[in-house]
Amino acid sequence: MRNHWISLPFLAAVLMAVALPAALPAQTMNKTVLVEPPKAGKKAAKPDSKAGAKAAAKPDAKPDAPLLPSSFAGWDTAAPPKPVNDASQLDAANSAALKEYGFSDGMLGDYTRGSDTLQIKAMRFTDASGAYGAYSFYRHSGWPKEEIGSGATSDHNRVLFWVGNVVIDSTFSHMSAMSGSELRDLASTLPVPSGNKSVPPPILGDLPRKEMDGQTTHYALGPLGYVGPHDLKDPIAVLPPELVGFDRGAETATATYQLRSGPAVLTVINYPTPQMAATQEQAIAAYLKAGNTPQHPFTKALQDSNPAALEVRRSGPLVAVVSGDAITEEAHKLLETVHYEADTSAIPGQSGNEVQKAAKMLLAIVSLVVVMFLAAVLLALFLGGGRAAYRWMRGKPLSSVYDEEFTKLDLG
Repeated sequence: MRNHWISLPFLAAVLMAVALPAALPAQTMNKTVLVEPPKAGKKAAKPDSKAGAKAAAKPDAKPDAPLLPSSFAGWDTAAPPKPVNDASQLDAANSAALKEYGFSDGMLGDYTRGSDTLQIKAMRFTDASGAYGAYSFYRHSGWPKEEIGSGATSDHNRVLFWVGNVVIDSTFSHMSAMSGSELRDLASTLPVPSGNKSVPPPILGDLPRKEMDGQTTHYALGPLGYVGPHDLKDPIAVLPPELVGFDRGAETATATYQLRSGPAVLTVINYPTPQMAATQEQAIAAYLKAGNTPQHPFTKALQDSNPAALEVRRSGPLVAVVSGDAITEEAHKLLETVHYEADTSAIPGQSGNEVQKAAKMLLAIVSLVVVMFLAAVLLALFLGGGRAAYRWMRGKPLSSVYDEEFTKLDLG
């Protein structure tokens, strides 16, 4: 009786066919979505998420289209919209803040339809982060939400919205039930950038979603943008701008949270490195601990806050500060929800770079080797153990090492 063995090349081929699909990473298509913080209690990524997704995925927006059309939805201009390269021509009082957000150019358009008039200021920025920042800069807390573009709000006859890297500030002489639909038509014609310029501020993803008022989010890249518009009665800033460290590359995101004991304001500051964040955390903690003094007076927002609820905390390059009227326990719990998570994945909408591709390939190879090794061990245990059990049940030794092979001829 002779032993028969399975061919080793055949076994290897079978193992590779089984293990390879499980080991190789699945290739998925990334989709860029422009978003802005949603209503409290809704989970979304890094803000009006439905409107943002529709605006980002809109196929008919052309990157090379004019910033403002000569006509739309029945509105016409007597003269072509006026191009503007200086932010002061659009908003002289806040031009410096617009430059902090990366203002590049704009247009002024005066539209008429019958006896009604519509004035539009279009502002273009270097990327979607600047556009969202300018939009949050002009939007006052308490303005109602509208469904236009990536995010919109209104105040009487004024409607403000943003799409891609463009912000539209429109003022109607008379609002109608169709005004929103007309502006949605305008939004569909606006040029939308692609690639990295279409990505909103990643820091928005560091703001906890639970109990957040999505219409109060504010994003700043500089001290003037952080304080708020020139005509704002109460500045938006929670901390003194010089204490934030914008000269060190800091950026901020602020939002109001409706907690059970009262409203709380969470300020998240992102620094280039954790070391810089640690230094600024100490400075902010010392400022809050010293209290409201003539040498270091509190801002209006801090003066109106519960002193016991003021607290600062660092997580990686993020520094979070909580203020407002909430009780200490709830304020501390809100602060604890801010966590920095390093993201090594590719930017949404972009394929991975060469380093990421090489890393994925090496990981797939290692995974394949591990899976094949485990499969070989399991197969050996199954075949070897099964054969040994079969011999044991027949009363033979478990091993066939000592069996004598001979050929028997039945000449009977």
